[in-house]
Amino acid sequence: MSSGFRLLRVEYIFSVIIPCLICIYLNDYDITSHIWLLAGFSFYAITGNTLNDVIDMRDPNEIETLERVKGYGRKEIAVLAMASFMLGTMCFMNDILVNPILGFYLVIIIFMVVFYCMFKKLVIINHIILGISHIILPYFMIKLNAGDDFINIFPNMELYESLILATITAVAFTGQMVHEMIDGDSLAKLKPKTSQLVIWIACIVSLIIAIFSFVITKYWIFIPIVFFPLGIMYIFRKPRNNLLGRVSLKDTGIILGNLMLAYIIILIITP
Repeated sequence: MSSGFRLLRVEYIFSVIIPCLICIYLNDYDITSHIWLLAGFSFYAITGNTLNDVIDMRDPNEIETLERVKGYGRKEIAVLAMASFMLGTMCFMNDILVNPILGFYLVIIIFMVVFYCMFKKLVIINHIILGISHIILPYFMIKLNAGDDFINIFPNMELYESLILATITAVAFTGQMVHEMIDGDSLAKLKPKTSQLVIWIACIVSLIIAIFSFVITKYWIFIPIVFFPLGIMYIFRKPRNNLLGRVSLKDTGIILGNLMLAYIIILIITP
């Protein structure tokens, strides 16, 4: 296999596919009815990754990015971004033609992802934007595609799935914080004690939301996700300013994310 495939960073696809699959699992939807949306989000995940690299390639401090794209020009990476965007758009069009409101949600997602790529240095705000664009809106689109909506515009959300969605979003929020500390973005610009405080507060809040959600919904099958904020709290048990470039730590998080993806798939296909 060509080493160039690493430019696509397909290992990040889990971040947007997991919310979609959780929606399918919680509502017992037929997964085959949402294949086009899942494919579209997969291609768009590649688009976001490659677009992010096109922007980061201009920064000499982005050592990891420059190492990964070594030997390639910005135009070549941009071609990959445009190609995956076009393929993803074609996948989405199959369902948008049937339900145009999906296009409205998709435009919002595109705008938010582009905004994030261009303004990654924004503290907290970029985490909120990423959570909405990668978790909440994709979840909503699956529900709308299934016809589970309110006045054909908003998804019809039950209390139990709202709590589970809030849990997934909160946990992902903490994981993204560590990711950006490693990349030297956003929180890495703060003082070590300040970033530690912010991360601990986020982790504690995510744990409270998770525990409350599991007690109310009884979906203890999702309990493994609480180990993410617990692990992050352990990593930041003391102020840290030495995470920049810790690729091994980032890879561990990515692997864990993909293991969760496999776990959700098993939940869906198991009778």
